[in-house]
Amino acid sequence: MTRFVTKLAAATAAVALASVPGLASAQTTQAVDEKTGPVSFANVASVRIGNPGSLITETQRSPLTPGLSKLSPDRTVVPRDKGEENTFGDKWAVNLGRFGAQSPFPPGIASRDHNVVAALQQTTVPTAVAEGNFALLDNGRGGAKPADNTVLVLEGAKSAVDCSSPGKTTSSTSVGKIWVRDETGALKPSGASGVDVKGLKLGPPSVIKNENIGKDDTTSDLTVSRVTAFDQLIRQDGWRNGDVTAVAGWKVDIVTHVRDDAGKDLREARTTLVLGGVSCSIPKNFVAKPAGGTGPGAAPAQPAVPGTVPAGGIPPQAADSTRTVVGLSLLGGGIVIGAAAMLLLRRRKPVPVREK
Repeated sequence: MTRFVTKLAAATAAVALASVPGLASAQTTQAVDEKTGPVSFANVASVRIGNPGSLITETQRSPLTPGLSKLSPDRTVVPRDKGEENTFGDKWAVNLGRFGAQSPFPPGIASRDHNVVAALQQTTVPTAVAEGNFALLDNGRGGAKPADNTVLVLEGAKSAVDCSSPGKTTSSTSVGKIWVRDETGALKPSGASGVDVKGLKLGPPSVIKNENIGKDDTTSDLTVSRVTAFDQLIRQDGWRNGDVTAVAGWKVDIVTHVRDDAGKDLREARTTLVLGGVSCSIPKNFVAKPAGGTGPGAAPAQPAVPGTVPAGGIPPQAADSTRTVVGLSLLGGGIVIGAAAMLLLRRRKPVPVREK
């Protein structure tokens, strides 16, 4: 997919920048190195379906100058369209916190927007945070209301990382409550440190043509744990690490034992979700800059300008070996705040950028 920086975007940036206090200092801001410098990433939800299928939603990357990139609140569910559904499957859905008249969450959990941000502080320290409520729905259950199909809830989940220096990085992954539907069919709290459940009444994310699934006999083993390593994140190639890297997030591993009405095993479906995955990275010789008088890590006043953040995925290979595995590329979802980056747009002609 080819993306062009339009004249309209540059004009919009110019108008916004004209009204920003301290513009002269923003013009002289030195950018960090794009390939090796301090950087952070934040992603609200991504899924690996078998091998090699994956769906990666919009990933926020910290700007090259002090500022932040924030996921648009319009991203409220996965999958959100037919393209994502073709990758993820048509039975499961993940609500990201905001809902309408019908709630997929237990009573008492209010609708809310997520907060997913990757930032480069004024000190050039990279930080990231992802917080919100998450609900995994199995629409194959056929419930009358969304909450009837919810099998897992992470209430008040938060992941955060801070890479202040090579000897001082911090990461945290927390949650208020984890709710799981038990063997009686009730959605109940199951602690706040993790979950390991066998025999959960949860079907596969998608079905194979002419597959006769026994709903009562098909079960799943579900494990919820913290992300502790960079390779546990489900990410695009552009999501990089560094000499020193901190990570955080919630990892949900599901093994579904698909059986027919007679209880015979048909297949095993493996799915991994990473909810609120974040990371920050710095080079081994990184030294933070002084805060500058407005408080530690404070970012200068800068305009909010539209930004696009790449997302993508690969549909899983079906049982039919003749099916072709194709790529899925998406755009959107982000608001990027960074004055110096937009100054560069004003000085350059539109340049095509190839995105995978």
